[in-house]
Amino acid sequence: MELLHILDLLSTFVFALVGARVAADKGLDYGGIAFIAAIASVSGGTLRNVFLGLTPIWVTDPWIIASIISAVILTLVFRRVTHIGRTLLIMDTFGLAVATMSGTQLAFEENIAWYAAIILGVITAVTGGLLRDVLCQLEPVLLHRETIGTSALMGAITFVALNQLEVTQNLCAIIGGAVVVLTRVLSIRFDLHLPKFSK
Repeated sequence: MELLHILDLLSTFVFALVGARVAADKGLDYGGIAFIAAIASVSGGTLRNVFLGLTPIWVTDPWIIASIISAVILTLVFRRVTHIGRTLLIMDTFGLAVATMSGTQLAFEENIAWYAAIILGVITAVTGGLLRDVLCQLEPVLLHRETIGTSALMGAITFVALNQLEVTQNLCAIIGGAVVVLTRVLSIRFDLHLPKFSK
């Protein structure tokens, strides 16, 4: 199984699990939990593939669907509902890093421009979380705190820069993913965020 496929499966499972937990916290029924899990986990990759003129991966790969179902079942089996805490925050950060690298690497494999690869990496990473929060009637984290978009952007730029230096793609993905995690962890630890508009 190639690295890109593994990355897609990992990010799908993590985002589905976080999405399902958020939906459970909001008191949604089983169908709602499954729907939010699916939207949170595949919408970023789907949008990326649409822009690249490719078939969304979940259409042809049953393992993607299996990852979502597994996350939903895990959420329903462990019924205890807790507000989003450190464990889910860590998982979401990991998913963000994996999705960013998956999106950026696939874009490079399609031989598109470097700046487009960066944008698609960010889109892959943040779209699911944004739609999850909107559908669960939460203020989107992407738009007001924790520099999620900035973290994904820094990781994608790192991947592209290393690729231009002819570093192997596996190493580009590992280092780029580490940059995503480090950027988000530092932003949370020191309450860093982009400047906000002052009224």
